[in-house]
Amino acid sequence: MQDAYQQWFDIEKETKTSLYRKTGMLWLEENPADQLLQTEAILKKLDFKCKRYETDEFKVKYPMLNYGNNYKILFDEEAGVLKADKCLRALQDLYVQYGGTIQDGCQVTGIEPGPFVRVMTKETIYKAAGIVITAGPWTNKLTSPIGLKLPLQPMGINVCYWKHTQKFHNPYSYGVFPVIIHNLVRVDNSFHDIYGLPSEEYPDQMKLCLHTGTEVDPDQRDLNDSRWDVEILCDYVKRHFPLLEPKPSIIEKCIYTVTPDHDFILDCHPKWPNIVIGAGFSGHGFKLAPVVGRVLSEKILGMKPSHNLRPFTIKRFQTKSSL
Repeated sequence: MQDAYQQWFDIEKETKTSLYRKTGMLWLEENPADQLLQTEAILKKLDFKCKRYETDEFKVKYPMLNYGNNYKILFDEEAGVLKADKCLRALQDLYVQYGGTIQDGCQVTGIEPGPFVRVMTKETIYKAAGIVITAGPWTNKLTSPIGLKLPLQPMGINVCYWKHTQKFHNPYSYGVFPVIIHNLVRVDNSFHDIYGLPSEEYPDQMKLCLHTGTEVDPDQRDLNDSRWDVEILCDYVKRHFPLLEPKPSIIEKCIYTVTPDHDFILDCHPKWPNIVIGAGFSGHGFKLAPVVGRVLSEKILGMKPSHNLRPFTIKRFQTKSSL
């Protein structure tokens, strides 16, 4: 994370664009809050500023929230929000500035491995000494024909925005309200996280989402009309966000590509080392994009990685393939 922060700051400086907004972040978890305590220990080890709120202090500081006395509450002072659209534009502009070409809307139809890799598209064929595949939920559609089926599950996510009910001020706006993560919320017989962001994309509406979804075919994402997660969120908002309307005003769609352990895959094809794969970011990869880009480029260039990639190997899943 430290490297990611620095790289985003460097990109801001080079592109003269504001990409990151510091807001702080609340972590909440019901007692005994083992995961929150682990998070606190990691933040302190990395020298990130954080503090623990006592219940009474928390209620005074955040009257727009309603949580009982059975929670541990941690505040990460360094956290914030990346402006995703501006980040993408800044990265694309830098890529072109340094000599890259973006072929937008150019669908890849197949890959032919070898000492030189051939990449087939509907328009033409590209040939390269090596390639990096970062195809998100479509990764297996490209890697399966070359003998590698990865444990990746595309998940359709309902991204929900909620209006506040106050007439003269927004209690969930930037400068007033931080990012919030509620660890391990019970959903039927399993546990999932819920996260929220201050109002940004839509005026007077904050984003609040369940950090999971429904299995989906990425080519038919918008046909998924599942709403079980929205029902859970409506009940959650009623209990914990008294100044939000109890139903979302806007629901958008996105896709996570999830691995069994929710960690990334950053590795070479087991037979073809000149094919490098970055996938399975499980809904928490964007903030690390500059670091991921660096290590993937180091892999394809045969350089020593600047970070330990052992936790992100393909073989950790003992993946069965047709190799």
